Amino acid sequence: MTNAHVVDSAEKITVRLTDKREFRAKVIGADKRTDVALLKIEATGLPKITVGDPNKLKVGEWVVAIGSPFGFDSSVTAGIVSAKGRSLPQDNFVPFIQTDVAINPGNSGGPLFNMNEEVVGINSQIYTRSGGSMGLSFAIPIDVATQVADQLRTSGKVTRGRIGVVIQELTRELADSFGLSKPNGALISSVEKNAPADKAGIESSDVILKFDGKPVNNSSDLPRMVAAIRPGTKVPVELWRKGASKQVTVVVAEMPEEGSKSVRPAPKPANEAGEIISRLGITASELNSEQLQELQVSGGLLVEDVKSSAARAAGLHQGDVLLAVNNEQIRSLAQFSEILKQVPKGRNVALLVRRGDNASYVAIKLDEK
Repeated sequence: MTNAHVVDSAEKITVRLTDKREFRAKVIGADKRTDVALLKIEATGLPKITVGDPNKLKVGEWVVAIGSPFGFDSSVTAGIVSAKGRSLPQDNFVPFIQTDVAINPGNSGGPLFNMNEEVVGINSQIYTRSGGSMGLSFAIPIDVATQVADQLRTSGKVTRGRIGVVIQELTRELADSFGLSKPNGALISSVEKNAPADKAGIESSDVILKFDGKPVNNSSDLPRMVAAIRPGTKVPVELWRKGASKQVTVVVAEMPEEGSKSVRPAPKPANEAGEIISRLGITASELNSEQLQELQVSGGLLVEDVKSSAARAAGLHQGDVLLAVNNEQIRSLAQFSEILKQVPKGRNVALLVRRGDNASYVAIKLDEK
């Protein structure tokens, strides 16, 4: 096993052992989403290593990495485990092991060992400003890499589950808006039409608390949990909706190959006039028929001006579209204002904000006046 980025676009791959034997390698399969590749060589008398359990790793535990940084073969560097289950941008399917082990170009694809001489990870990437190690190194847990390698060995590709939702982190302020005592779970900001989640009755503003009987502590947990389920499997899901828990069953579908999606810009304000919503500190107007059709929504408000510092700090901008407040879909200015009147002073409200093709919840504390 090695990293997918190590063998990507390679025309010829050579594996060199410590006894100086060299072999031509064949790529059995590579998975860019986890950065794992499986190679095969025709050889006998190969040394082997013991695979450890990354789940038993503890923060502060010593680990060592072996690789060929800058061409220096079999270099060993040491450090400690800084964090476990770390999520990185664009890497939703790997709960990385973060260490402060010195990792440099040439370490990619090499093993991360614990002090029991067991491999617990595959060194994958670093965060750096200089190009060299800065104490932020990330390794793929060996159990995750092995699961990927098993699928690559069997079929040459990796099959993952999907349910068709867009999620975001549940902050303490958003949890308060939805009536949750703790910010645990994955907040659904949008649901793909006719996707498994939609067919199961999952809605935007739902918070997924458990998936397949396992607690979802952070939003980053959910993509990995869903991806691990075999497509076609029926899975129980525990939701939080409008102040109460709810049970649904979703039939997991197969995740398609990676692809790009165009982003449509937010509609421009239809006019300069709008109603001032004092408790939010914004000016907004109802969407006209053309805007409703363009966005494919049944209702919403267009933000024409942001006046208060609280609204600006929450990230609201002119041209944003407000689709829902807490668990209620916005149908009109009058209905929206009435909902805000019912919110106690000093409480947060969760606004579902559409910008381009993306929608996410933001929490804003209402003006107490």
